[in-house]
Amino acid sequence: MMTKKLFRATLLGATMLMGMGTAPAFAQDAGGDAAQDSEQESGSNVIVVTATRRATSLQDVPINISAIGAEQLADQRLNDIRDLGAFTPGITITDTGPRGAGTIVMRGLSADDSSTFADNSNNAIGIYLGEVPLYFDFKLIDMERVEVLLGPQGTLYGLGTLAGALRYIPARPDSTKVSGSAHVRAFAMEQSQDIGHVIDATINLPIISDRLAFRSATGYFYDPGFIDYPFTVQQIGVSLPQPGPASNPLGTPAQRAANLRRQKDVNFGKTFTTRNQLGLTLENLNAYLTYAFQEVRTDGRQANGGGVLGEGRYEGPWRVLEPTTRRAHLVSLEVEAQLGEIAQLVSSSGYTKTTNKGSVDVTDLLLDLDYGYEGFPAFTGFTRSRARTTQFNQELRLVSTHGGPFSWVLGGFYNELKTRNSYREFIPGFAASPTGQAFGVIPNADDNEYASFGRSTVKERAVFGEVTFKVTPEWQITGGLRYYGYDLDRIGGSTLPYFDGPVASDDDIPSSSGTASASGFVYKANTSYKITDSTLVYLTYSTGYRIGGANTGAAPCVLPLNLNQQNICALPEELFYGPDETENFELGVRAGFFDNKLNMNLSIFQVNWDGIQLASATQFGGIGILTNGGTARNRGLDYSFTAQITPEFSLRGNYSYLDAQLTSDVPSLLQIRASQNERARPKFVRVGVFDGDRLPGSAKHSGSLAADYRVPVGDNGELNLNWTATYTGNILSRVGNRGFGETLPDYLTHRAAITYRLGNSYEVSLFANNITNQYAVTGISNDRSRFGFVNGGVISRYYGRSVLTPRVIGIEARYSF
Repeated sequence: MMTKKLFRATLLGATMLMGMGTAPAFAQDAGGDAAQDSEQESGSNVIVVTATRRATSLQDVPINISAIGAEQLADQRLNDIRDLGAFTPGITITDTGPRGAGTIVMRGLSADDSSTFADNSNNAIGIYLGEVPLYFDFKLIDMERVEVLLGPQGTLYGLGTLAGALRYIPARPDSTKVSGSAHVRAFAMEQSQDIGHVIDATINLPIISDRLAFRSATGYFYDPGFIDYPFTVQQIGVSLPQPGPASNPLGTPAQRAANLRRQKDVNFGKTFTTRNQLGLTLENLNAYLTYAFQEVRTDGRQANGGGVLGEGRYEGPWRVLEPTTRRAHLVSLEVEAQLGEIAQLVSSSGYTKTTNKGSVDVTDLLLDLDYGYEGFPAFTGFTRSRARTTQFNQELRLVSTHGGPFSWVLGGFYNELKTRNSYREFIPGFAASPTGQAFGVIPNADDNEYASFGRSTVKERAVFGEVTFKVTPEWQITGGLRYYGYDLDRIGGSTLPYFDGPVASDDDIPSSSGTASASGFVYKANTSYKITDSTLVYLTYSTGYRIGGANTGAAPCVLPLNLNQQNICALPEELFYGPDETENFELGVRAGFFDNKLNMNLSIFQVNWDGIQLASATQFGGIGILTNGGTARNRGLDYSFTAQITPEFSLRGNYSYLDAQLTSDVPSLLQIRASQNERARPKFVRVGVFDGDRLPGSAKHSGSLAADYRVPVGDNGELNLNWTATYTGNILSRVGNRGFGETLPDYLTHRAAITYRLGNSYEVSLFANNITNQYAVTGISNDRSRFGFVNGGVISRYYGRSVLTPRVIGIEARYSF
């Protein structure tokens, strides 16, 4: 097996010699016919993208963009967002399993701790399905390509972006012919007892020839999971989660059998997805009506506890299952209309709704409060949470088509985002226990110990545009401007039902409301020069922003506070957080050689980040909030290449270097346990982070190298041999690794496939991912100061480590017509 050091040397040498490229992509709807004609005239290696709102050869795009085409998505079995990071330079995506959409970090723009729980929202980047923004890990079936744009894009897109954008470009209905495909996959996974499988199909049906068509892509994905929870209680509130003393926490075999059970493969993923489009094509108008839906279910984290109870690499120590169900609905209408010879009008209307229902083990959090809960031997706490977002957005955009030295894009954007969060903590059996009765609690039917809710509405408006002047056929200059403004309303609160009385609904929780607003401008200046027909140099300056928000999980503190009682509240400065901003400088070069058989892209950049949105906690009650603080500087380079060595043999690779660090101090950001002595006070202390500290969440070095060899078989067959190696450098779990942060070691993985194709209709593949069965830690929850802490004789299981998916071996087949 190639060592990590040898792989990095090989990758760097190959990139220096060959240059960069991206996977083939095809034109989006706007200008699609012209783009396809261009591709046919110039050869199959021409790459056409629409990131600049025009169908343009990749070699002529003066911004940093990469594209993954339909063929590579299928060949590499890239199912969703979590699979994209290894194949796109400048982006780190942490795979934490099906509980969330993945933690996405572009160009190192993250200052938060890593986690074993993935993001389900991240407005540092814009994710588009077609023309509609939606942060969700929709399965990548029946996609023409995925485009990744690095750097702020707010003068060209409706959604404001701090770091960049991901665009999923779906295949569109075709009213000229009936077509479709069927695909099945079966695979075995190390550490799993079940066989995983995927079944999906696409159908395209003309309704009115050359005018109206329907297209549907639907699939079911079953990931069998590989994490066991061996220590879950048999009956919550009755069974003992720790049958023995701290010196032997699991007790005797008989005690263990009487109280605990093993839950197998809890991090399975069961996903149903469907996307349905009705497409209308007229002489000067295209319209697409879309409904998409996806549901993902799982029962646990893709993580272990670091061996706190002697559990293995693929075992979690938590006391209860931690199920999650995520759903997303999308309804959109996209219209493209040609307005004479002047401009094309593009209208995108979208309504989206996402829900996320989940539960986690909260026992250790409650024990940390030092209320004496450990006096109840069967004490086990869990949560029930429900988060719902509804979003309506409307974008209108005019794209010039009149020709001449000037071209322009002018757009308007409206976005209304509503969020509703409801959260409960339960400790069954406690109120009726002697310990609970000694507390003098007010019993309630569910043993609900804590309840909170939050609601917010954000209304954002923006006007944006760009103007390009072609000074000469080779030299262009572009300027862009965006004005944005938003208004925010919030209401939220929290209560302790044991002491304040039972809670039947969120309406029973004491609450308060508030408002906030902000506005501003972002800018872009870009110029490029074509040195030759296949060599382009570009320079970009752009600014970006991320809107602020409300912390709705706690009611405002009633001042002055009574410090002789428990206070769970937010101070005035903790109720809201403001926008943060980026300033991006980039110099890049694209070059193609030998009739585009060798392509390269190299960019160097620096991003300045101000007013960073940081994860923190309220001073009273320790409720998680966001706040603003500090500045950072991220600089680096992105590099990739494609090389068609012979008609049969090709190479593809990428490499990214990132140096991301704070440029100012942020005092008292992190909270850690002061001592492993449970009687020591203060129990927790805050520590600061400092100028020069490296930012967490992204690798300083990363890259991949892929080889593809195609062998003709018979008159109409082809054998395709594919191998890819991916390197991920070390990642910090916390800013500067302060406050017991950790360095997650680098790792190297390999995947390979052998595919036989017969014409354009039949295909069968044997494949393997993570061939060497590499074990790697991909994220950390909490920190080592809380690892194995003994509280009232109970060993803490607070700490967690998310882990890489082990080896997968499988077979798949596809039929197309």
